[in-house]
Amino acid sequence: MLDTNKIVEAPCAVRAVTRGPKHHFFGYYDRNPWDATGRYMLALETEFIDRPPTAEDQATVCLVDTHDDDRLMPLAETYAWNWQMGCNMMWLPTAPDREIVYNARENGRWVSVIRDVFSGKTRTLPRAVAHVSPDGHWAVSINYARIARERPGYGYQGVADDWADQCAPDGDGVWLMDLRTGEHKLALSLAQCAAIKPLPTMAGVHHRIYDLRFSPNSERVNFIHRWRRAGQPAAGGHHTRWISMHREGRDVFVINDHDHVSHNCWYDDATLLSWARRSGRGDHYYLNKDRVDEEPAILGEHVFDQDGHCTYSPDKKWMLTDTYPDKEQFRHLMLYRVADGTRFNLGKFYARKEIGGEIRSDLHPRFSRDGKLVAIDSIHEGPRQMYVVDVAKVVAREA
Repeated sequence: MLDTNKIVEAPCAVRAVTRGPKHHFFGYYDRNPWDATGRYMLALETEFIDRPPTAEDQATVCLVDTHDDDRLMPLAETYAWNWQMGCNMMWLPTAPDREIVYNARENGRWVSVIRDVFSGKTRTLPRAVAHVSPDGHWAVSINYARIARERPGYGYQGVADDWADQCAPDGDGVWLMDLRTGEHKLALSLAQCAAIKPLPTMAGVHHRIYDLRFSPNSERVNFIHRWRRAGQPAAGGHHTRWISMHREGRDVFVINDHDHVSHNCWYDDATLLSWARRSGRGDHYYLNKDRVDEEPAILGEHVFDQDGHCTYSPDKKWMLTDTYPDKEQFRHLMLYRVADGTRFNLGKFYARKEIGGEIRSDLHPRFSRDGKLVAIDSIHEGPRQMYVVDVAKVVAREA
């Protein structure tokens, strides 16, 4: 792959698909808000944006009909949500034209709900989902009460953590759930995770696993493993490594243990992209081979200098990413052409400094299923709303 060190200005049309006075957003960058037809988009509606949600704050799961003046249709309420990932709502791969899954709180526990958006028929599964396999048969689940304490902004409030006093419990970790039956089991415990190639810094501190992702073939899962720095409180400093495993918990592989890994995605079943650190090489986007212990290649070395929320287009010809606010408080949206390493700047979006930390509004860009549109969440016009960026002309450019 040739990195041209070339940056092209390619501003694109941006359209709001939700409106005030209430606030709307979708959530994380690695799931698709569009249904299979491209007509309907999922949105989460809230009354406020200026503080973390409490156990008493509900949000509303909605559909946006983009073929009917972006009409908003409320579907359900949930108390299991945060500003970064929403309620983990996703279209089910087995019925992407009508069924969704989202997290909720029922009877003092975290659950997930599968809903037919047209008939209203629902069924409740016994664990909240963290990610759904591309074949639609499996979900991985984590303890959102533990995450709420250890990584504010990514967990949920309102359910007690049964392992709050344990550093790396045997009974908590990554759960695998069958979406067809609700049957579930602990695939990898935090105790098992901490025992894999243990480092001296892991002893006597609290561990967590989060940010899980299935491989395209639904067989493997990658995740972030973090543990507190000695003497630090919950949500304080942490150490990081990046791990993959078979969904059943076997064939565990440490992809990166150089103490910094951030946003990532699968390119194919054997290759992953991440913003990470490598000793002696610095912080870059790295292309990592799963289950292969070799130095990864750098992607976009001369055109990317900071972390972003990265995903690939459906045809794998483009990488989509963004930035955190620059010194003037603008977040930048970008496309990277894989064939020749050219970066295309699509636009920049203002982010008020006071809406920062765990309540921030990252762009979290996501491709449409045909790769011609990009959805973002943004507060550049004041309220938190969802926008669609038309990238059709950019992705039509050949190298």
